[in-house]
Amino acid sequence: MKTVKSVLLFAVGILFSAALFSQTEEGTSSADELAKKLQNPVASLISLPFQMNYDAGVGPADGNRMTLNIQPVVPISLSEDWNLIGRVILPVISQFNVFGESGSQTGTSDAVLSTFFSPKEPTGSGWIWGAGPVMLIPTASEDLLGSKKFGVGPTVVALKQVGKTTFGFLVNHIWSVAGDEDRSDVSNTFVQPFIGKNFAGGYALTAQTEFNRNWEAELNSGFAHLIGSKVFKIGKQMSQFGLGPRIPYGNGNTADWGVRAQIVLLFP
Repeated sequence: MKTVKSVLLFAVGILFSAALFSQTEEGTSSADELAKKLQNPVASLISLPFQMNYDAGVGPADGNRMTLNIQPVVPISLSEDWNLIGRVILPVISQFNVFGESGSQTGTSDAVLSTFFSPKEPTGSGWIWGAGPVMLIPTASEDLLGSKKFGVGPTVVALKQVGKTTFGFLVNHIWSVAGDEDRSDVSNTFVQPFIGKNFAGGYALTAQTEFNRNWEAELNSGFAHLIGSKVFKIGKQMSQFGLGPRIPYGNGNTADWGVRAQIVLLFP
């Protein structure tokens, strides 16, 4: 397990560094341009988001969970017409009494690696899209932090940007194909519709929900978010900060409330 996790982290670092240093110096994009690109999951923009989610009142023991999602996004030009966008989500979790009186656990959870093949130009009707494989990699450092399963499946994103408004959706489904035979199989559908509005000065307001259907357990769960954000500089580093409420719903999610904060490092 440690070997898998080390290889994944090394690969992400190499991919991110290679793509970063292969970029030509085109100057610094304006805050408004960057804020609009950030509404597009398959934009040609290298970014390194650090997303912090806090959930309170989890489970019968009123537990709590803090999740830091490290989410590098790297676009690679394949040809004059196509990009390949790679995105890794590696959760680092600290939780207490999430599964009843289960005590505390801290460490990495399972990583999700998505790759989107995306045309560089929108369709004639203005839609931007990308599709490709998604993989679940068992990088959890403790039993209660992951599935102990390898999984694969398809992922699709589609969106449209009209003026300063962006709307669209991201969908994936993952089936387990290997791993610990004593653990439950994985068959999860993830759906994320979103709509965002940009404002002058690099400000944006985004509403989205993250819905998950666990077909093995027949449970639905999710969170709705309303995130206000601003593009700004930390020294010479272009960045974005976002903050907003995290509202749980569904029969598979027992948190009472939550909050999301994120900072995104941008490399235009």
